[in-house]
Amino acid sequence: MNLVQKTRELQRKSEAHPVSELDNGLARELAVALKDVLLAHAHRYYVEDDPVISDTEYDRLLAYLRELEERFPELAAPDSPTHRIGGAPLDRFEKVRHPEQLLSLSNAFSNDDVKAWYERCRRGLAERFGDVHPEVTAELKIDGLALALTYVDGQLQIGATRGNGTTGEDITVNVKTIASVPLRIPVPGTNGQDVEVPGRIEVRGEAYIKRSDFERLNASLAARNQKVFANPRNSAAGSLRQLDSSAVADRPLSFLAYSIGPSSGSLPPSQSMRIEWLRNVGFATSAHIKTFRKIESVIAYCEEWTERRDDLNYEIDGVVLKIDRIEFQEELGAISNAPRWAVAYKFPAKEATTTLRDIIVNVGRTGMIKPEAVLEPVEIGGVTVSQATLHNEDYIVSRDIRIGDTVVVKRAGDVIPQVVKAIVEARSGDLPKWSMPARCPVCSSELVRLPEEADYYCVSSDCPAQFIRLLEHFASRDAMDIEGLGSKLSVTLVETGLVEHISDLYRLTEDDLLSLEGFAGKRALNLLSGIDRSRSQPLSRLLFGLGIRHVGKTTAEALVQAFPSMEELASAQVDDLLEVDGIGTVIAESVVDWFSVDKNKALVADLRDLGVRMTAIESEVAASTGRFSGLSFVLTGSLASMTRSEAADQIAAGGGKVSASVSGKTDYVVAGTQPGSKLEKARKLGVTVIREDEFLQMLAD
Repeated sequence: MNLVQKTRELQRKSEAHPVSELDNGLARELAVALKDVLLAHAHRYYVEDDPVISDTEYDRLLAYLRELEERFPELAAPDSPTHRIGGAPLDRFEKVRHPEQLLSLSNAFSNDDVKAWYERCRRGLAERFGDVHPEVTAELKIDGLALALTYVDGQLQIGATRGNGTTGEDITVNVKTIASVPLRIPVPGTNGQDVEVPGRIEVRGEAYIKRSDFERLNASLAARNQKVFANPRNSAAGSLRQLDSSAVADRPLSFLAYSIGPSSGSLPPSQSMRIEWLRNVGFATSAHIKTFRKIESVIAYCEEWTERRDDLNYEIDGVVLKIDRIEFQEELGAISNAPRWAVAYKFPAKEATTTLRDIIVNVGRTGMIKPEAVLEPVEIGGVTVSQATLHNEDYIVSRDIRIGDTVVVKRAGDVIPQVVKAIVEARSGDLPKWSMPARCPVCSSELVRLPEEADYYCVSSDCPAQFIRLLEHFASRDAMDIEGLGSKLSVTLVETGLVEHISDLYRLTEDDLLSLEGFAGKRALNLLSGIDRSRSQPLSRLLFGLGIRHVGKTTAEALVQAFPSMEELASAQVDDLLEVDGIGTVIAESVVDWFSVDKNKALVADLRDLGVRMTAIESEVAASTGRFSGLSFVLTGSLASMTRSEAADQIAAGGGKVSASVSGKTDYVVAGTQPGSKLEKARKLGVTVIREDEFLQMLAD
């Protein structure tokens, strides 16, 4: 009988036998069966991410088991899934001495450091094993809280923190609330049913909080006016050290196993095989563990993840390298506090501390007000940073960030640096709290905070800052692609009064431009030529260039495919727009609102009179006839043969659609170099992933 069949049978029995009517024999039978089935389902949900029943069905069976254990307390087994909800608060955590020291790791900060470590290992093995080139297992180093889990006769008995390596804290009650920590091994329904588990075994791993869960947790804390966490690692550590385990159960903690400590029985002879053993008995392990024969391949792997570290849904701060064969590890041994057979390749720092000199606010092209930190310049990951985002007023207030503070600044990937937190302990004097100014810094109009939004807006249509940025956006490469019209010229054109409305671009003359400083005849003619060519740009580019809130490049293309003229789009209602794939209520309402404003209607009419294209070109509506007809693509990473924008144009020309995010409706994900998190999601959803050369072949075919 498979898991689903067992579940259905238990559902029937639980419905037919109210707990109040059970005798001891049937109660025991149901308790054992329910426990095993619920543990198996939890593993499918939290570890394999492949549930086979609904949350409601699971909750109903869990409630039945909880009621059963309340009536028959003697049936509440140590590995019952009802323990996930936590228990009564503790006064303190007891200390626990580790049976074997949890060592630290030596660090490698460069490729040469990795090579030197490997050569030391080879020399250490040479006397006994000769001239060997041992295989190396590489594992991503999760930035979380190290735990040691002790299982006795398959049951989780102790969950302890690393502490100082010799003594940690017994946080078993909290560990049991982590859904991906097995309460018993092997977990029912896994590949390890026939695996012999030693009578006593310690499993080591990392407790952590995923980035997406961290953002939701902080948003929830901020909404309740509670202190937010600075980063996922702090949130994991802070959560597990709460004395109230029922509160810990509400925190979105996860666990990944990465090694085996002291054991009373025999285990596989290599690190890579032990990871597979852990996976088989029910532990979540990293999907990115690899074993290499050559140290050059190990270094390439470290370099790859240095660039890709932000693609994951959890924080990593390096790659742990281990000599794979356990016999070799035992021969190499350890120095006082670190094994010789392992090293941590550390990524370049992406965080630094500096002084917050000032907080300024900028006005975006949609009127959104964004606070920005002015910093004492500091180098982070090889880049000098002097400004960083502060997101919004709530972000600053919830973290109590003040001008003059020493702050932690983080640079993630290629995005703008952000201030993570203030180091309150380093604060000197009574620094005043910061608040959002009441008026726009450019036009002095009163700022407005929209309902259910975190951002403030300048809603004045005459605000020069908005218009300058809108003009720059209108001329950008993905919009009307007017070469030579960048940010500096946009400021000049607006400040001199030559351009007061977008449509004024198409009224500019050579004499207008020659009157500006730095303009000679050729430059003026080139700009006028670029403006003239832009009249024929595809309708989707014009729509994107108009700066309608929430309408990005991909959304504009989808809208034009459904409404192939500006007139049709302008007359569309919210319900009409919701019929378009990928268009939700927020976007639909934004489009309708924009076209309802008289100034915007006048702008569209003016552009039409000035010869700007108002109907879609053939490639924009070729979905029913092109070779990519009916196919949805997502682009991720950098392409060598063309830009992503050019690739999107090629797909659109063939009748395909390019989406911004991966979903079950995506047909192909085109992965270039340094692909982002979209690649991981595509693999998770089973979406076909093609390399650039395969994409080029599709174009050629």
